Amino acid sequence: MRLPHLLLSALLGCALHLPATAAPMKLADYLALTGPQPSATVRYGAAPSQYAELFVPAGSGPFPVAVLVHGGCWTEEFGGITQLRNMAGALAARGIAVWNVEYRRVDEDGGGYPGMYLDMHAALDTLEQQASRHKLDLTRIVAVGHSAGGQLVQWIAGRSRIPQDSPLYRSRMLKVERIVSLGGLADLRNEAALIKTSCGRDSAQLAGTPTASRPDVFADTNAAELIPNGSRTWLVTGALDTISPPRVAHDYARRAQAAGDRAEVVILPDASHYDEVAATSPAWPQVLNVIERALDLPAR
Repeated sequence: MRLPHLLLSALLGCALHLPATAAPMKLADYLALTGPQPSATVRYGAAPSQYAELFVPAGSGPFPVAVLVHGGCWTEEFGGITQLRNMAGALAARGIAVWNVEYRRVDEDGGGYPGMYLDMHAALDTLEQQASRHKLDLTRIVAVGHSAGGQLVQWIAGRSRIPQDSPLYRSRMLKVERIVSLGGLADLRNEAALIKTSCGRDSAQLAGTPTASRPDVFADTNAAELIPNGSRTWLVTGALDTISPPRVAHDYARRAQAAGDRAEVVILPDASHYDEVAATSPAWPQVLNVIERALDLPAR
């Protein structure tokens, strides 16, 4: 059926005024992300990268808390904490306090194994120390990590299962059972080839080298070895993510579910690896919804 001329002209005119769909973000777009300055910067160690940024919302609290751990292929080259201020500011505007963690990466003194993991311990210990001063509610806490940071937050969930003979073992720690992994590269053993292709990282850089006393370097570093741990994980991945494709999220979810933990995959349509962490991205409402669900916040 042929549309009348006037109707066809009207439809074409409307189409010309529709907003263009945002193109998937690239690395340069990610590196350009900015956000507000933190309420406070708190050191948890003497090294330059041993600090966290605290974002406290307006109001009297107590505030739920999102611990943010940036990615960047475990290297200084690709930014990290500054870019996550974009997400931190958006979360604080929603009444969620943010603990934005910097840490020693593999190309920094003391980074890699065990320093990078010890930094996660120390950053969370320091968060506990700051909680009462800033009216932070640590009974409502979620750890949110992107890419390499996804590996670290998924590891955080399994800290209680680290063997006692490991230098990473702690008898007491802040319990963080809600995890949001954004394009996470968490399974160091099973995804070693992908991690090498996507980030150029070898297992030895992330998990150390075998020794007589530590023959299996994944026993205390690999999130997939530290399940079940009672956690609930949301594996959020852009449909167009080529660094950590959706297949990675589905594979990890199956392993966690088979072990008895709760894991849910959320795929962001038309989103890249970098859209996953940008509050300016069309994917942000879906990411925000997952974070607020993880904190058991009411729908708005």
